[in-house]
Amino acid sequence: MIEIKNLYFNYPSQENYQLENINLTIEDGEFVAIVGNNGTGKSTLCKLLNGVIPHFIDGDVSGSLKINGVETVDSTVSDLAHTIGYVYQDFENQLIRPKVLDDAAFSCLNNGLEDYIERGMEALELTGLEEQSDEYIWQLSGGQKHLLALAGMTALRPDILVLDEPIAQLDPFHALKTYDVLKRFNKELGKTIVVIEHHTDFIGKYCDSVIFMKDNRIQWKLPVKEALVKVEELMKGSIFPPQITQAAHQLAQHSERNASLLPINHDQGKEYFKEYALQTVEKRIPIIHSKQTDAMIYLKDVSLSYDMIKGDKKLIFDSLNLTINKGERVALIGNNGAGKSTLLKLLTGLIKPDSGEIELDGKDIIRLKPEQISDTISYVYQNPENMFIDDSIKRDIAFSMKARNIKGYKERTEALLEQFDLVELAERDGRLLSGGQMRRASLAIGVALNPQIMLLDEPTANLDIATRKSITKTLDDLKDSLETTIIATHDMQLVAEWANRIVVLHEGKVIGNGTREEIFHDETLLQLAGIDPPEIFKLAKAMNPDASIYTVDQFVDQLQKKEGVLS
Repeated sequence: MIEIKNLYFNYPSQENYQLENINLTIEDGEFVAIVGNNGTGKSTLCKLLNGVIPHFIDGDVSGSLKINGVETVDSTVSDLAHTIGYVYQDFENQLIRPKVLDDAAFSCLNNGLEDYIERGMEALELTGLEEQSDEYIWQLSGGQKHLLALAGMTALRPDILVLDEPIAQLDPFHALKTYDVLKRFNKELGKTIVVIEHHTDFIGKYCDSVIFMKDNRIQWKLPVKEALVKVEELMKGSIFPPQITQAAHQLAQHSERNASLLPINHDQGKEYFKEYALQTVEKRIPIIHSKQTDAMIYLKDVSLSYDMIKGDKKLIFDSLNLTINKGERVALIGNNGAGKSTLLKLLTGLIKPDSGEIELDGKDIIRLKPEQISDTISYVYQNPENMFIDDSIKRDIAFSMKARNIKGYKERTEALLEQFDLVELAERDGRLLSGGQMRRASLAIGVALNPQIMLLDEPTANLDIATRKSITKTLDDLKDSLETTIIATHDMQLVAEWANRIVVLHEGKVIGNGTREEIFHDETLLQLAGIDPPEIFKLAKAMNPDASIYTVDQFVDQLQKKEGVLS
């Protein structure tokens, strides 16, 4: 059991409390989600649970926090690890041994347990990684690495499992698998599960209760069914309830339906909307895939492989062919390990192909110097921290322009600070900003040289929905200054709302290339590539197989009473 009473915490030199008057009880066997906007103290609270704060991270703590009756301040992190396990948001930092079984068993070995191998294998079996036990960690996909971090944490058999944004960097297939594993730990083994989560669709499907944080306080803890129907309150706190719940809430505003009895998952949604039908929305014209005179990017028969430690090769791309034209907004999707980030690095010249042709605006990329490539194309990394090389946002934005002696770079820097709402943060170190602020700053750095092509790797990862919408709006605002934009992402809502073309990668090849209608209606393709379309699209398709609906507003607009048009 977790018991917190009158807990206050602030970091050194911080004037305001990071956590203020926290009172909370989490019973044994609960599956709890903590929600709240970026910077409201969710991760800080969880680091207090396992003792990392204050034992490793300094700060002023007052109040009481007990884990199974033991005050965390009176215990040690190593002792608490037997009771409460933690998988961090940046989970790859928890993988410390070269081979899978060695890593899963390490915590037990480190604690001097004689059966450390057996415990490690047991943890791998529980997380579905037993067949990878003899592999090297760098051979795993991102989703498998996350499950390995979970296995390493559970090998000590703690009663409580805490996970910070467990699916933020995972494709839909591995996201579902991760939550299925957590459900098994909860239902079959009786573990208490605490997750920090922005994806309310998963909360509605898997969790028992929700803790809502705002302004560094816990506003309430409620059963999931009661929590997710508080649509207006959640949205004011930058948390968007499931799309199905939002749609039902909109409908309830214009009908006599009870606003407290809204659906929170797909099955409940089908029952709730069974009295209604959907009009068929006109579909986008299919894309013709060929090299044209306005092709910005052209790949022909591109192959790439990596040397493995045992002497063999891992094939990444096998005769890859792709053309991307001027004016397109392309979403690059596929499961973890499909090669999305690798493809972006090929386009920037950071990686050279084994064979094949890559043309950038009609020029052979192999023959171009790095500075010539960066005149045309800009790459914004998945981890925005990698974009910051100076000690202030202002100097980071100016850096590339100043290095090239571009006239008027100071004026352009000021204009970009204004455009991206960074004026008040201009002298702040980019690495110390919030997630959303980092993303905006990294985009400003990316467009500083006025590139024709922008490449973005997971631009909405680890962001709350409101911040994600802000980033999406920023991308929309850039459409007049960028000729072509390519985003590698697992965010299917972003894909559905932003992209005018979708490219699907799987096992080294392009297996899907078209509009959202072409991709999301291809059931075979979705299953093969592990793609999970937005919940509102799936509900609409269940109601009308020909429906192509991607947003809540669109769904409500097309809704009809079966006996007549909804007024």
